[in-house]
Amino acid sequence: MNRNQLTLLLAGVIVFGCLGLWRQQSAKESYRSGGGGMGAKLLAGLPVNDVAQITIRQATGELNLVRKEDVWQVKERDGYKASFQSISDFLRKAVDLKVVQSEKAGASQLPRLELLEPGKGTNGVGTLVEFRDKDGKPLRALLLGKKQVKNSEQASPFGGGEFPVGRWVMHPKVVGEVSLISEAFNEIEAKPEPWLDKEFVRVEKVRAIRYLPLVATNAWSLVRESESGEWKLDGSKSSEQLDAAKASAIGNPLNSFAFTDIVIGKKFVEAGFDKPTSIELETFDELTYSLKIGAKASEEAVHFSIAVSAKSLPPRVPGKDEKPEDKARLDKAHADKVKVQQDKLTAEKRFEKWTYLVSRWPLDPILKDRAHFLAEKKPEGPSPKPTAPKLP
Repeated sequence: MNRNQLTLLLAGVIVFGCLGLWRQQSAKESYRSGGGGMGAKLLAGLPVNDVAQITIRQATGELNLVRKEDVWQVKERDGYKASFQSISDFLRKAVDLKVVQSEKAGASQLPRLELLEPGKGTNGVGTLVEFRDKDGKPLRALLLGKKQVKNSEQASPFGGGEFPVGRWVMHPKVVGEVSLISEAFNEIEAKPEPWLDKEFVRVEKVRAIRYLPLVATNAWSLVRESESGEWKLDGSKSSEQLDAAKASAIGNPLNSFAFTDIVIGKKFVEAGFDKPTSIELETFDELTYSLKIGAKASEEAVHFSIAVSAKSLPPRVPGKDEKPEDKARLDKAHADKVKVQQDKLTAEKRFEKWTYLVSRWPLDPILKDRAHFLAEKKPEGPSPKPTAPKLP
């Protein structure tokens, strides 16, 4: 190597070294300008509208929330729709975060403050949140550490104890400078379930309920003539009488139904859909909901799937001597009814492609054998007369 080559090599080392120092100093200045001082915003300048991906990393795993075509999705649940409300609330809180207290902390103190990055230790690991744009370019990042707690001073029937009032945080690029914020962020976890959009099917105006278990003799069907009418046991035998109280206990099934999680990658048989219990709900709007209840996932949850179909509403037949103004009004009312049905069908059918975990208890009033809904038979003949006690 000649002198010119050595000079060029040394110059390159100096340039790259200066570039590294400049980047490190820029990260520190960005952190300080974004909230290093007390009362300043911690993530000032975060372009909220450009955020298209939020990655949450913990020692237990990783979660990715991704915005595609203006719809937030949960990547770990095969792109299932995420809760826009939860994400927007988090972004709003993040951009408004203010520093309550700033401290210097050496590397040895970070585990105590739970501010070690995931993958860089075993104890004292924090929660790393990364904000990226649609191209995956990093925008900002924040490491959430130990929660600041306070003892409850007021008496409570549920007991006292501690409750979180804040949290230690750190910019992952600026080791040694930590801040305390007044937001605990209890909901920020690398778990998919809390981030899922929990909007679900809502079955209204039920006209008929059909319970179809594996044992056909346990099946039953309840029908009614109006929304406020009493249930009747369809196809009942002369010896069978419906227990009205038990039938009314069904109420409006699935009117406010919810799920807990989405099942990904589980086989058809594993989910118990090879031998499911089936329920059909038919509404006065001519919608039919076909429910499949599979195997238990836990003591409380079962596998669940749904399919929705609709019968075409019959065309309106004008009444005799119907006036033109009445015809226009009634034709519009019928057209509106058809549109409501089709809009409802479209909205409900989007749930068909998924397998859900649902709590069993809302289904328990339906998951009863036929004998459960039959009134107890009264003994035939006159009641036996009481006999007088014999004198000693």
